[in-house]
Amino acid sequence: MSAATTRSRTPDRLCAEAVELAREAAEEAAAPGVVGEHVALVSEGDRVVTHFFECKEPGYRGWRWAVTVARASRAKLVTLDETVLLPGPDALRAPEWVPWSERLRPGDMGPGDLLPTEADDLRLEPGYTGEDAPPPNAVVSEEMAERVEAEDAELADRDVPAGTARGSIASVADELGMRRARVLSRYGLHAAADRWEESFGGKTAMAQAAPASCVSCAFLVPIAGSLSQAFGICANEFGPADGHVVALDYGCGGHSEAAVMPKPLRPAAPVLDTVEADVLIRGIDRAGSVPDTPDPTDDLGHS
Repeated sequence: MSAATTRSRTPDRLCAEAVELAREAAEEAAAPGVVGEHVALVSEGDRVVTHFFECKEPGYRGWRWAVTVARASRAKLVTLDETVLLPGPDALRAPEWVPWSERLRPGDMGPGDLLPTEADDLRLEPGYTGEDAPPPNAVVSEEMAERVEAEDAELADRDVPAGTARGSIASVADELGMRRARVLSRYGLHAAADRWEESFGGKTAMAQAAPASCVSCAFLVPIAGSLSQAFGICANEFGPADGHVVALDYGCGGHSEAAVMPKPLRPAAPVLDTVEADVLIRGIDRAGSVPDTPDPTDDLGHS
């Protein structure tokens, strides 16, 4: 280790003793009563020392006033360099800044808000370019285009939009919704499917308790595109997913083919009748155990 490195790590004695000079500078920069006790000092280099004072400013817990002092070579006069407020190891600081695109959450947009998408958004990919040839990785293959052209030859008398030849790649792209600047990528499709499956999928508690799934429900409105194989739109105004995209294996109690509620069971007849009146027999049954003639022995002992 060189002598210069050793000197830079050892605080200069005169600069280290200039605590009052540093305090005066901190009190001049801060409000009255804000500068607290002297907490530490750090050597910044040859004859350069930074003094740290406690900050008592409300809302700046753990922050410190840092005052740097220095002196020239062979000089005994210590001069002031700078005064700043710096966070300490346990300072209360604002959270790290996050770009707006990462802070945005579903439902944050309001009327009049604009949400521009980045050029390299993974959820999107270029749509049909307008040339009469399939773009790279297009859903319309050349074989499919030729087949469509052959089938449409029989419908030549059908009206077609101006500038669009029936059977061309452009017309097929129109039918598939691909003639847009950008379309959903495979990643975008999978991300949307995961969100919808989580909210209205077959693993939800509602679907587990449903009498049947949405695939057999009359209130399911089909959608177009590749997602139609797994999703649809619920049109039951009394269902929990009315107007939402639901998975075909989702279900609820509002299924159109749900069984009719059974009639309530009639209670069984009571063992003891507590409703009807009891029959009370009046008089003595002559054919009973009471004798018709009195017993002579009953008069014994009577006068």
